[in-house]
Amino acid sequence: MIANTRSEEQSSPVNVASSNSVANSANSAANLELWAGIECTVNRIGDQYFDQLERNGHLNRIEDLDLFDSLGITAIRYPALWERIAPNGLAQADWSWLDQRLARLDDLGIRPILGLVHHGSGPKDTSLLDPAFPEKLAEFAHAVATRYPWITHYTPVNEPLTTARFSALYGHWYPHKRDGLAFIQALLNQCRAVVLSMQAVRQINPSAQLVQTEDLGKIFSTPLLAYQAEFENNRRWLSLDLLCGRVNHEHPLWEYLRELVGIGEAELTWFVDHPCPPDIMGINRYLTSDRFLDERLERYPAHTHGGNGKHQYADVEAVRVCVEGICDAQTLLKEVWERYQLPIAVTEVHLGCTREEQLRWLKEIWEAAQQLRTDGVDIRAVTAWSLLGAYDWNSLLTRSDGYYEPGVFDLRSPQPRPTALAQMLRQLAEGNEFHHPLLAVPGWWQRPERLLYPPVNYTGEPGDQQLEGKNQEPGANKQESEAKHWKSSVGSQVLRGAETSAASTPPLLITGATGTLGKAFARLCEVRGIPYQLLSRQDMDITNPDSVDHVIAELKPWAVVNTAGYVRVDDAEREPDLCRFINTDGAAILAETCANHGAAFVTFSSDLVFDGNRAEPYVESCEVAPLNVYGHSKAIAEQRVLANHPCSLVIRTSAFFGPWDEHNFLAIALRTLASGQPFIAAEDSVVSPTYVPDLVNNTLDLLIDGECGIWHLANSGAIAWSELAQTVANLAGLDTAVIEARPTKDLGWAASRPVYSALSSERGILLPSLDDAIDRYLCQRA
Repeated sequence: MIANTRSEEQSSPVNVASSNSVANSANSAANLELWAGIECTVNRIGDQYFDQLERNGHLNRIEDLDLFDSLGITAIRYPALWERIAPNGLAQADWSWLDQRLARLDDLGIRPILGLVHHGSGPKDTSLLDPAFPEKLAEFAHAVATRYPWITHYTPVNEPLTTARFSALYGHWYPHKRDGLAFIQALLNQCRAVVLSMQAVRQINPSAQLVQTEDLGKIFSTPLLAYQAEFENNRRWLSLDLLCGRVNHEHPLWEYLRELVGIGEAELTWFVDHPCPPDIMGINRYLTSDRFLDERLERYPAHTHGGNGKHQYADVEAVRVCVEGICDAQTLLKEVWERYQLPIAVTEVHLGCTREEQLRWLKEIWEAAQQLRTDGVDIRAVTAWSLLGAYDWNSLLTRSDGYYEPGVFDLRSPQPRPTALAQMLRQLAEGNEFHHPLLAVPGWWQRPERLLYPPVNYTGEPGDQQLEGKNQEPGANKQESEAKHWKSSVGSQVLRGAETSAASTPPLLITGATGTLGKAFARLCEVRGIPYQLLSRQDMDITNPDSVDHVIAELKPWAVVNTAGYVRVDDAEREPDLCRFINTDGAAILAETCANHGAAFVTFSSDLVFDGNRAEPYVESCEVAPLNVYGHSKAIAEQRVLANHPCSLVIRTSAFFGPWDEHNFLAIALRTLASGQPFIAAEDSVVSPTYVPDLVNNTLDLLIDGECGIWHLANSGAIAWSELAQTVANLAGLDTAVIEARPTKDLGWAASRPVYSALSSERGILLPSLDDAIDRYLCQRA
């Protein structure tokens, strides 16, 4: 058992018999392998390299390999990247890093699938348009095989078609070209490099296998743009067709390649004469890879607009506009099988989203692969991609913003922290069922709220089918429209509510129906497709053991989130018994009852459990020493909750503010200042304000992950109340002259408060910075 992670035996909420499961069928469990991979892109922007291995820290953590082994994987897509090993030529190559890691993988019995170029363009002395690129990569491949002759599986170039588009058609990555000829030259160079690299490898190891990866998203369109959709749907196969020697005079893109782009016949027939069909077709699957083309620009935002020289059109994610949604994985993979009759593996399954959606996406792909095996398709494996998450794919790696998507492990903790995906993978690897109630709910890509634009079917609405002008090279000027959000979907964050189709799914119970936090949980559970029951005191009195037991026995929740409580800090000094009765006894009763019924439990504590005699943010292990009744009620509640239900999750937070209530500090400050009235705030009380959507979403993720114990969740930053008011007023364009900063002793508070109660965490910094949170808060209000 890994520290801070609840094991499967302890995690009753994710093993309830009534919950939905991902199961291996008897016919396919023994053969469908579980693979994994690390996001390892080294892409180039101008003269700057963006290196995922540096950012995710795997560069310096060989112990990660033991974590990966704990998942039960049989193979791993692993980087042996040209840019990293030999940036200054083979004579100066440094193999030490790879030597150590391949030796450890061998000890662990994990088969490496070596990737030589991953969305890269090679060392600085070459590029995707360098005529010598193929021979140079082949020389490196030969050196790799010579040093590691036992390696049996290779991916010399990851996703050559996608890389060629992003580098030479849209200009995002080096060499930043934006034309059809450069695109095809980059594609041909990469595919030729694959062929020559495998020839070089097989000189050393004749049985070496090619695992060729590609993203095969489908294109749909209105009738007017059917020609463009047909072109792109033929183009999506081009890298694999070239390697298989299928691009000849009968190929649907032959005329385009020869006459419109101007590629010489000899360049194309070289692949016919030197076929290198993949031993395994590696298909990478992402939710936003499927696209819809629509000439009705007024329906879509400007950033989606593009064109092909003949028509202007919007290029949007099909999942956001097509009533059918995306092409299901089973259909897509069957197309690959019927076209090539070669073994298949799903070589990337990743979703940058909330935890339950990540589980749902993996479930969908795994079950599709199982069914295909049952139907006789030779599908070998499903690959959990992005074991360590990914950085800045939301901007296609064109910026270094620090935008992080957790994967199977979450890197925001001091050491990679296993998420619920890790639990799921361990079960699948062992041929077992993985249960979680939230798997009964369709993913956001199947729910109606996903549609952001006027819905159409795959063929669009009837439109003008008259084509004007001479046929031109399709797609050369599409710019960012097709590429935007290609790899990373954060779509669930913009859904506007969700009706669950799983009425019988055990709910999440939320206490505190009238409070800010309880309402926020309900709102975001709707967004995330988490069935819930929001309970008032009339529905369930948390201070009454019989009431709590009756409701939990009747509703059978998989988890309970307690947001109810006595929150009037100053009044608590006059009503100490009532405060302790609700905050302490109520939370303890809920915890004990949840333990008795096998339900997970979350409750909230406060920064007011500390005395403020500290000059740096408090972490979870800091000793509590409350100064007031309210803080004391929370401190004792923490002890009793964890004693009654050791697997409870206790969230300490501070001074939360959100976009959906008008009674938090920021809302009151903005309202007061906008009216021109003076606003008084403490100048010597330092806190860590917490944005409610961040608090709720991360609490739900931790709950689904099965985390236990005390966690601090607050947006990173420490600020005095008066400074907070000044900051928000400045950003909102309001007059700060009327803000009155006063010492706490002059504010007439009945309860003593710590002068410093900023929070940080030794378990994981999960929330973004306070500045980032304030920006989003103001945007939401606007």
